[in-house]
Amino acid sequence: MINKQEMVALNLTIKATSNKKIDIMSDHQLTVLDRELERVNEELNHYTSHADKQDYAIAVASGILTGIIDSVYVGETSITSDSIGLSHKSVNKFIGQYAKGQGFEGKRLKDQIAFLEKEFVVAQDNVWKGANIGVSAKNHHLADLAHHPTPLGLVAAIVVQFLRVGVFINKDGEWHFKIVETKKEDIIEILAPAVLTGMLNWMVSISQKELEMEGEDIPEAVKKLARIMASYPMIIEIAKCADNWFGHLVSDMGGSKNTAGSGMGIPGVFLSMLYEVAALPFLKDSGLPLVLNNMYEKQKLDLRHEVVIYKALGKQAIPVVINEIFVRAMYFLSHLLREVKDHDGIRGIDWNNVVPFKNRTIDRMMTVSTMTFSLADTTDAAVHAAIESGGNWVLFAGRFVTRFNYVGAGRATVAIIKEFSNERKEEQLIHEKRLLTEAKTEIVLEQLQEYKQQLEERVSEYLAEDISAFLEGFDYINEGIMAGDSDIVIHGNVVIQRVLGREPQFTSQEEFDELMDSDDEFQL
Repeated sequence: MINKQEMVALNLTIKATSNKKIDIMSDHQLTVLDRELERVNEELNHYTSHADKQDYAIAVASGILTGIIDSVYVGETSITSDSIGLSHKSVNKFIGQYAKGQGFEGKRLKDQIAFLEKEFVVAQDNVWKGANIGVSAKNHHLADLAHHPTPLGLVAAIVVQFLRVGVFINKDGEWHFKIVETKKEDIIEILAPAVLTGMLNWMVSISQKELEMEGEDIPEAVKKLARIMASYPMIIEIAKCADNWFGHLVSDMGGSKNTAGSGMGIPGVFLSMLYEVAALPFLKDSGLPLVLNNMYEKQKLDLRHEVVIYKALGKQAIPVVINEIFVRAMYFLSHLLREVKDHDGIRGIDWNNVVPFKNRTIDRMMTVSTMTFSLADTTDAAVHAAIESGGNWVLFAGRFVTRFNYVGAGRATVAIIKEFSNERKEEQLIHEKRLLTEAKTEIVLEQLQEYKQQLEERVSEYLAEDISAFLEGFDYINEGIMAGDSDIVIHGNVVIQRVLGREPQFTSQEEFDELMDSDDEFQL
């Protein structure tokens, strides 16, 4: 990609070279600029919306249709004690199935949890006890990052396994790192795969260098595969760590073996992620960690409660998914028909204009359809809440939040963010195209100016030659007249005639006399 500084440098190079070099440099620069302009134009076409009235009509119609489906089918979304009870049963059932998959045949939840706790032991599980870091039995699952069912939770588990350090965040947002007990066999178990992986990678590096010195061209894919194979011992250990981490989370989902089915389980995905964000430097002193800790510890908002939310959101997602599929399917069909019509058949179709992904037109349609859906959903929720609340604003707010589709609002937000991103990219490409065009124009003008100068010089030279020939012809004529020699006079006439671009009929007195005696027409 060419930037403005490079364009300016190109022009300065032109002005500093000789005429011959100017032509060579300019032609090369024009080739580079044409290539860059072609790339920019292709990207600009990708980031430019070509949506027409039909596309907008499809998007709006889909948003309204799925809004009606949301109103009729989804309706009110509420969380009751019955749904929470079902969630507990679902989690307990999953624990039993997982324990059975590990070879345990017991039927009691307490025994299943005890089995999993024994099978999937983690080193940092009790390291917080007596450490005075603000972590207790009630909130240690939330405070211990390795008990979070999130990507960061897995990273924390890997840190415990290989670095023997437990990572905790207390209710005040303070980070604590506690060294866990490590035995000799633990060190051997950690170092053995790491050392073996290092040795194998070292051997792969030596082999690659030797082959390259012998002139062998090793494909990048082969190099990457060799590195992966050499790292296999460490990959296996990380996979085992992840499996143990997940197994321990399952053992804690339904509480401990002493509080099976009722105690505090692990925090849910949403709460875990919020707690991790709340511990960031700019939020840890805001009081948010304490609020989230109280939601978990006092309101008992663990994974089993979040499962209810997942199910509710899953129901809300149905019309959102239908909207997504309908808009993309209609885009595909309508644009396929247009391409077939434009090309008189399937051959020659530009599938980039047909595939309903990764182009600005379908992104614009999804923005319109999701915003229409959210508007329809908001209107529906507001109307129902107004009717059912009877003018009571507190009741109105309560009824409104139960009918509002949060998944649809989230999808609309994503679409709007993407629209802004596309708009910024389009503006950037337009600016880049303008710079490239200006640079190309400057080079072309330089060439035209050079050509104009060369042409003026050629014309001047040509005129100078003509004037010289005219004067020479007249000199011959004057000389012939003074000497009374007609051949010299005729020679001067021949010179002038040829300057004027004519071929004379005679070049001497003898040829003139023959012309006069002949029947040929005499031309002045």
